[in-house]
Amino acid sequence: MLQIETVILITGILLLLGIASNKLSARIGVPVLLLFLVVGMLAGSEGIGRIEFEDYSLANSIGTVALCLILFDGGLRTSHHAIRSVWKLAALLASIGVLITTAVTGLAASWILRISVLEGLLLGSIVGSTDASAVFSVLRSGGVNIRRRLAETLEVESGSNDPMAIFLTIGLIQVLTGAVAPGPALLGLFLTQLVVGTVAGLFIGYAGAWALKHIHLDSAGLYPVMATALALFSFGLAATLGGSGFLAVYLTGIVIGNQRPVFHRGILLFYDAAAWICQILMFMTLGLLSFPSRLLDVAGVTLLIAAVLIFVARPLAVFLSASRFGFSRNELFFLSWVGLKGAVPITLATFPMLASLPGASVMFDTVFVVVLVSALIQGWTLPAAARFLKLDVPDQPAPPLTLEISSLRDVDGDIVDYYVEIGCRAAGRKLKDLGLPGEAVVAMIARGHEIIMPQGSSKIESGDHVVVVMRPALRGQVDRVFSRQ
Repeated sequence: MLQIETVILITGILLLLGIASNKLSARIGVPVLLLFLVVGMLAGSEGIGRIEFEDYSLANSIGTVALCLILFDGGLRTSHHAIRSVWKLAALLASIGVLITTAVTGLAASWILRISVLEGLLLGSIVGSTDASAVFSVLRSGGVNIRRRLAETLEVESGSNDPMAIFLTIGLIQVLTGAVAPGPALLGLFLTQLVVGTVAGLFIGYAGAWALKHIHLDSAGLYPVMATALALFSFGLAATLGGSGFLAVYLTGIVIGNQRPVFHRGILLFYDAAAWICQILMFMTLGLLSFPSRLLDVAGVTLLIAAVLIFVARPLAVFLSASRFGFSRNELFFLSWVGLKGAVPITLATFPMLASLPGASVMFDTVFVVVLVSALIQGWTLPAAARFLKLDVPDQPAPPLTLEISSLRDVDGDIVDYYVEIGCRAAGRKLKDLGLPGEAVVAMIARGHEIIMPQGSSKIESGDHVVVVMRPALRGQVDRVFSRQ
């Protein structure tokens, strides 16, 4: 057994390799999740690192905690506007869409691998969900931004479809092991997961948002810690009561993020770092768990399953779910192509191993190869697909610096960075002529790498970042000043 000093050393080395992989990914356009997995495989028992690791229970635990925090981070960044505008379609894709993907892929896997239909459906449920962090990591590294409605649909769908895939996986395992009979009992399990997860997530979200706003903590660093405690409490309570912990923690994040708690930006910065650490550790742990020699044994048949998943199951699910929501054909094709798989399927593939199902190791290796194929084919081509389908939009350059209100008490104030596009109402006008409300003040103008101290005679130009301090109630009026003509 490795000593703790060695474990700490290995963890530090793997994190540094993960950061280096992220930089390499940005340069050559390879999906970062693929590089994380490859680094883990190289460090494993059949790679150059020779690290012996075959603890599926520990890998499952690491993956569960990491996914919990990643989903909470995703919830914190999901706006009410995104949910209101796309929730119907996202809900269909996250439920009926996952069911269709599971059924088509599962039946194909049953025929290709010569296993029972239930075992095939189990494999289909494991690979049924889409990984949001993987999708947008690829888009960002490829320098591509997609239309807002598409981005919001993918954001909400991918944040909410993991619970369905997890429920199907757990339910089918219980059916295969005889713990639950198919039919009413399985439906009851699904409703319990859905209702308990939703109630627990919303209750802890609103209670936690109130606590973060009204309970005065003496140290700024305690607010991210308190948010983490709420996330873990939400997940643990829902799971203990028989609900979906992943759905609960995602909903808790949405509620807290949209209630704008004290030290909101600090919490987001903390979770930006936490989500990266979780992704690196999770992907590399799962990479360590793989055996390249075993993956080669199943590569041939797995390519057929991956082809069905990518070219048949996901497009069928998208076209049946989204055709009536006003998307163009190009947008539907892009939604079909964005079925990128990530850490969730590999983590779920450890469940059959823990349940000691016959053929569980073959199922794990098959899922692992499906994820690799998805990352290579879909992940590598997503930026090109967005451009080919003419769905990319111009990127707004990031401001050279930011301002924030850093207060340990609830403050009725907000700081908003407006990017002045060509055609913006404010472009070409002086500050004194903008007609801003009396309680909205321009604090800074950033032009390229230059900071301009705002005065009444200062002229706004296209490409500027204008930072405005205001009361939140004035946001709509100020938005109109900086909107397009």
